[in-house]
Amino acid sequence: MAKILTGIQSTGTPHLGNILGAIIPAVEMANSSNEESYLFIANMHSLTQIKDQNILKENTFLTAATWLAFGLDSKKSCFFRQSDVPEVTELAWYLSCFFPYQRLKLAHSFKDKSDNLKDVNSGLFSYPMLMSADILMYDADIVPVGKDQLQHLEMTRDVASRFNNLMGDTFVVPEAKVQDDTKYIIGTDGEKMSKSKSNIIDIFLDDKKLRKQIMKIQTQSLSVEESKNPDQCNVFKLYKVIASEDQVKKLHLQYTAGGIGYGEAKELLFHEILNRFSINRQNFLELTNDRDRVEELLLEGAIKARKQAQNVLKRVRSRVGY
Repeated sequence: MAKILTGIQSTGTPHLGNILGAIIPAVEMANSSNEESYLFIANMHSLTQIKDQNILKENTFLTAATWLAFGLDSKKSCFFRQSDVPEVTELAWYLSCFFPYQRLKLAHSFKDKSDNLKDVNSGLFSYPMLMSADILMYDADIVPVGKDQLQHLEMTRDVASRFNNLMGDTFVVPEAKVQDDTKYIIGTDGEKMSKSKSNIIDIFLDDKKLRKQIMKIQTQSLSVEESKNPDQCNVFKLYKVIASEDQVKKLHLQYTAGGIGYGEAKELLFHEILNRFSINRQNFLELTNDRDRVEELLLEGAIKARKQAQNVLKRVRSRVGY
């Protein structure tokens, strides 16, 4: 049975783009697959940037609550916090001793910031080795990654092969499953939805705040009566990935015929988001009111993850002579 591993960034409440592009596909895969799945919240990686314990804790909780709100079955998958498996840091050290310094200098996470080294901590520099440990710790066969993360997977394969060649067959060398990230979800400004661009839609906001967020979607200056090109409209593009095929066809006709304004189209998008995600919004609200339940599920996952991690670490320690 193949093992699939997915790391989840703990950056707070996932936005609509995260949900449609990553969470829903991953949950469906994990819940329906006969493969063994490991899904972890990468809250140790967050420490390279976030130094506030309250923010770090809250981001981790909100990330976990979102995945659970979208139906992740924690009994079918091993769902846990990275920080609950301390073995991963020991493995990261061993891997660091088998990987060239010059190769780490080429990592995008470091190279993109190397022009201003005073802002680069050594954790960011060694980031790829912790990520490699995240993967190799669980004997993962398949790792779904976006094209922007492919380099990290290549480094993982590289360090695993180096260790195996020098110390004997120890690690499973994982394969990348490159996800199609060309069909990204646009934000309120028409660019790719991103928290760094402040253009997100947070479906878990209360109705009033969510509606206000949607009303900020940038549109052209056309009157209600004028014909509109759906393919050039940010509201329509978002509606298209939320609504049913029949609803999309109907709105398409209204746009081309004229007689519908952008305000009305935004109202349609708002109500469709409420309709499609009503159960998930309710689940999320219940989880935020029962934090102990989320904690319990994460700790249950950590027990399973640590059992696997300790087996791999025992194998590695034996190989290096400890």
